[in-house]
Amino acid sequence: MARRPVTWSSVTKTARGLATTAQHTLTVLGLSAVAVAALLYVRPEMAHKVSQLIAPDSSVQAESEPAAPQLAELMTGGAASAAVEAAPVPLTAAEKAQAGNLKQQQYVTSWLSKRYRVAGDAANMLVSTAYTTAKDVKIDPLLILAVMAIESGLNPFAESPVGAQGLMQVMSKVHHAKFQQMGGVQAALNPVANIRVGALILKDYVNRGGSVEAGLKTYVGAAAFDNDAGYGSRVLAEYRKLKQVATGKNVPTFTAPAAVVVKAAPAEPKIEAPAPHEGIAGL
Repeated sequence: MARRPVTWSSVTKTARGLATTAQHTLTVLGLSAVAVAALLYVRPEMAHKVSQLIAPDSSVQAESEPAAPQLAELMTGGAASAAVEAAPVPLTAAEKAQAGNLKQQQYVTSWLSKRYRVAGDAANMLVSTAYTTAKDVKIDPLLILAVMAIESGLNPFAESPVGAQGLMQVMSKVHHAKFQQMGGVQAALNPVANIRVGALILKDYVNRGGSVEAGLKTYVGAAAFDNDAGYGSRVLAEYRKLKQVATGKNVPTFTAPAAVVVKAAPAEPKIEAPAPHEGIAGL
């Protein structure tokens, strides 16, 4: 059978036929897609099944979605329990006393630092040491600080010509036994050791004398004399100011600090010569 020759018209007809077929096919597919989309829209359960068939992993996500409210509930509950745990717990009496004690120390530290021109950190160390020592020794820390202020002006290296040393001007040669547990008399200029020994001596003298005034008189070395040259009055005046400062009152600091007291050895009593006998007039 002889083959028919390929002509341009035959090629054109074939191409047109293919184009028409493709157009009809796409039209049918488009209409089908629209119909399926409409069906899925009307029947959501079928859409869910189709999505499971197309993407099985999506079922895991779909299952995890209902747990979201539970997770939120758990998170809310956890936040609530954390808030309960973070709620302030009422302070005990001891804790309140400790908080008040720290506030008191802040007032006293600030005032002493300004009054005696001592660096804040140094003043804080001296005050905290005085409070710690006072708690152990069972004596008022403000009395210790008042003695320190009058004795040395809060100078830990103060020394007197007769051997009184440190913040509380302790006679280390006389009270050397009290320094033994702190390294010997070499520790007399150590602020912590000096405050502790001075506080022990002061308490002992107050107990012996029966009053703070009598204890201060003995502390300054004037027990054998009629008066202490105003030493006790100066210490007590400073003590009263510190009490006011400790309560938060605004106490002036411009008053010049009292001069450092120099402890002197007891002097021999003077024996005055008898006055010359005067004759009786007319004899």
